[in-house]
Amino acid sequence: MATVRLDQKRRALVRDVPASFTNALARYFGTGPTDVELARQQQRAYIKALEDNGVSVHRLPADENHPDCMFVEDQAVVVDGHMLLPTPGHPSRVAEQPPIAEFLMAALEGVQTCTMGGEARMDGGDIIRLGDLFFVGRSSRTNDLGITSLRSLLDFFGYELRVIDIPEHALHLTSISSTPTDELILAPEGYLTPDDFGDLPEGCEILWMPGEEVYGCNTIGLPNGKVLMAEGYPAVKAALQARGLDLVEVDMSEIRAADGSLTCCSIFY
Repeated sequence: MATVRLDQKRRALVRDVPASFTNALARYFGTGPTDVELARQQQRAYIKALEDNGVSVHRLPADENHPDCMFVEDQAVVVDGHMLLPTPGHPSRVAEQPPIAEFLMAALEGVQTCTMGGEARMDGGDIIRLGDLFFVGRSSRTNDLGITSLRSLLDFFGYELRVIDIPEHALHLTSISSTPTDELILAPEGYLTPDDFGDLPEGCEILWMPGEEVYGCNTIGLPNGKVLMAEGYPAVKAALQARGLDLVEVDMSEIRAADGSLTCCSIFY
């Protein structure tokens, strides 16, 4: 989940990989997963990396009727004690939400919850946060009505929201960018431009990575100051190390085959 600051990343929700995972949606990073057990091994390593670096992880059981159910990020947007339950952009994923919403409403005692209606659509994977500045992707999964719902929530806090048009060859905003720290954005050349982000707050910057390492631009900043990243992206690794960041690398190959990235697999709350 890319809508919480580093100091808020103490608890995370994940969901187990179903046996039906080989039927997960895939278009952007691969032709679809083929090895469920490998995906489960990679998820276990992902969970261990979170736990080893200060995050308490709760696991929900898989739903065999929903091959993409492990990608929980899309189902809830948690911002400073408030929760937006979006209507996911792909019809096959709408029914994944109820157990996630039920858990979060119980775990976040007193949370203020709002939902989307009508034709509004949004995936949580289209949102990143840089301090009090939010970016949302207008994509194949997130439309203008969905963005209006998000803006209503952020207006309550006085936070700024900027809209970025996601290119056709990308799924979500978080598929191609992330904030490994509260002052840093990773973004790939050939997908996004400086104009997409606009002027950033003082002390913040964008690290531009080669387009062939777009998948590596999805990272998770951890509460102990380390950064979780996917294995196999040397330019991203070198750029983050040059900023003095300690990295935790995990194999995401089979999860990538289902268009999933690091942030897709958890909701911080």
